Amino acid sequence: MASIDLDKVLDKAWADKSLQETLGAPVGALKGVSDRDGELLQEAFGVKTVADLADLKYVRWAQALAALEAAK
Repeated sequence: MASIDLDKVLDKAWADKSLQETLGAPVGALKGVSDRDGELLQEAFGVKTVADLADLKYVRWAQALAALEAAK
């Protein structure tokens, strides 16, 4: 089972939200992602929410390449 320290990845305003709420949150809910970053992600890739970012094919491709490298 996967786990993550939400305090390390979410802004304080989102740390106590449910997983469903967090996935529907704007990408700015992620620690270190500014509102401007969110605007740029939306303009470039149509990403509006954390779930959209997770489902972005470029993110999945990059994760797959990193996993292949780690498996060497």
